[in-house]
Amino acid sequence: PEDIWEQMKGFGMLGVRFATVLAGGERLYGAVTDAGFVALSEDFPQWHSLRDVIAAEGFGVLEAAAQGRAVTHRFGSFVWDIPVPDPEKIICVGVNFPDRNAEYRDGQEAPPNMSLFPRFARSFVGHEVPLTRPPETPQLDYEGEIAVVIGKGGRRIPEARALDHIAALTLCNEGTLRDWVRHAKFNVTQGKNWDGSGAMGPWLVPFRNGAQIVDVGLETRVNGELRQSDRTGRMLFPVARQIAYISTFTTLVAGDIIVTGTPTGAGARFDPPRWLVPGDVIEVQAEGIGCLRNGVRDE
Repeated sequence: PEDIWEQMKGFGMLGVRFATVLAGGERLYGAVTDAGFVALSEDFPQWHSLRDVIAAEGFGVLEAAAQGRAVTHRFGSFVWDIPVPDPEKIICVGVNFPDRNAEYRDGQEAPPNMSLFPRFARSFVGHEVPLTRPPETPQLDYEGEIAVVIGKGGRRIPEARALDHIAALTLCNEGTLRDWVRHAKFNVTQGKNWDGSGAMGPWLVPFRNGAQIVDVGLETRVNGELRQSDRTGRMLFPVARQIAYISTFTTLVAGDIIVTGTPTGAGARFDPPRWLVPGDVIEVQAEGIGCLRNGVRDE
């Protein structure tokens, strides 16, 4: 909608943001301004997507190219895609806030190591695109999170230098089909990867310093009702530790995405549970990043 930039001002947003959109049958990347979207991808054929831009450390080049350029697409004339549509991997961190850990009632104050699972890019849609509720189950739930996008890759990255490996931040609604995460004894992968069940975006916020992630507020609202609220400073496993731990067993590369964990307050924890239904609107907001908003549709 046309008022998106005004809404973002309340979250401390400054400078150029970069997004991927679908328009006229094409996937384009470029800059988001207060007036709309400035397509830049045709100017840089060597960079197929924002993943390539990140690998080439090209945000500065894009920002310079966007200066003084007229908007090519007004808000409402394009469909938002996930910002990095072709990551090599998306790794999600589970149970990463104290109150969320307490929900499991297993007597363990904090586990010694983080819980991880993969998600596929196909399981996410962009900003303002409805989440898909499949016919196999009504138990579609929300999880508001901040996602970090890796810039400088590496293996066995020291925690003290881990934040230097972040290229950008974005938002994630890590939509989950709750009964399907319990279909097996030791994994949740099938409940986390239904096509179009989650969302990511609206854009990438270039990462410049640790203050953007170390202690920022994160909230999720459903139909305007506050459901989740916490700060990243309370994470059991801070982002720097996540990068260090994950890079111990797998090489992180440019464009990889780490979804960093959700606070308590998901629909499954209400009595009775409050599953998402068509007509609902979910908003995930974080200081300095913006607001990711999605509806819900039946498949």
